[in-house]
Amino acid sequence: MELTTVWFVLIAVLWIGYLVLEGFDFGVGMLTAVLARDEKERRVLLNTIGPVWDGNEVWLLVAGGATFAAFPEWYATLFSGFYLPLFLILVALILRIVALEYRSKRPAMIWKRRCDVGILIGSVVPALLWGVALANIVRGVPIDADKEFVGSFFDLLNPYALLGGLVTLTVFLVHGAVFVGLKTVGDIRDRARLLALRVGVVAAALAVVFIVWTAARDGDLAVWIAGGVAALAFVAALAATSARREGWAFIGTALSIAAVTVMLFTALFPDVMPSSLDPAWNLTTTNASSTPYTLRIMTWVAAAFTPIVIGYQAWSYWVFRRRIGTHHIPDDVLAPTPDLEPSRER
Repeated sequence: MELTTVWFVLIAVLWIGYLVLEGFDFGVGMLTAVLARDEKERRVLLNTIGPVWDGNEVWLLVAGGATFAAFPEWYATLFSGFYLPLFLILVALILRIVALEYRSKRPAMIWKRRCDVGILIGSVVPALLWGVALANIVRGVPIDADKEFVGSFFDLLNPYALLGGLVTLTVFLVHGAVFVGLKTVGDIRDRARLLALRVGVVAAALAVVFIVWTAARDGDLAVWIAGGVAALAFVAALAATSARREGWAFIGTALSIAAVTVMLFTALFPDVMPSSLDPAWNLTTTNASSTPYTLRIMTWVAAAFTPIVIGYQAWSYWVFRRRIGTHHIPDDVLAPTPDLEPSRER
């Protein structure tokens, strides 16, 4: 197998890791606005992702760095053409990080509510726009003979891409609800299960349309198989959720997200960014890649450090594997404080 193909596969694996792990992060972030009834329950939701959310974002950084090093032409065209949506994603992620890190730094409830808004926005925007971006990459965008994006932001807002955004938004919400059910006890666990089932029906319908649309456009058998696996895994996850088997349900939603990602990258290969103007101007794994020497060095580095990173993250999940509930939140940290800002001496 050529190194260009190896690195295309590795980048796909990095995106699978990011979407599966950060997907439930985004879902939990959205659920803080609709599932939690009081401050204790909101703290429970945030504590389910507290030990792992920042580690999950590392997958995005590595995927971006690998794309820059292995396929610089892909990276340059992607970031110039998708500048506005990627900028919105970056701002939303920064807002989310700040809100998660600083929410507990002040006791005033008005401060916590502002941080909750930041968490909500920082979860909804990336969950929606990542689907839009990935769908556009597979569909193709206006790229000229100089490998430059010549379209506009509104070219990215086509029906197929918007459907992709709705799929990631709803699937991540279900993925997050299943994760909450897996990590909590009591009433909040039951409500998360019911919400996962209700939203899951909508997500399943949208996902089936998106899968069929993608597979019909490409026509490759492997794309159909990957899409079929994704659909079956998601249906199985809903069945497991209904049976209160959250562990199997989480495996199902994770497998569904992974299979859809495989489907998209399979439909894309050997292109990395198709041109909607002329197939001769497509960016491929060959004409967008770095030199063979660069790819060889990167392969040795990846072979040495990737198992270490995966092992450490798996260990962190194992350490924080136990369920939590409102009884784990001490009352003294929830003491009521005025909603007004503290007065300043004149």
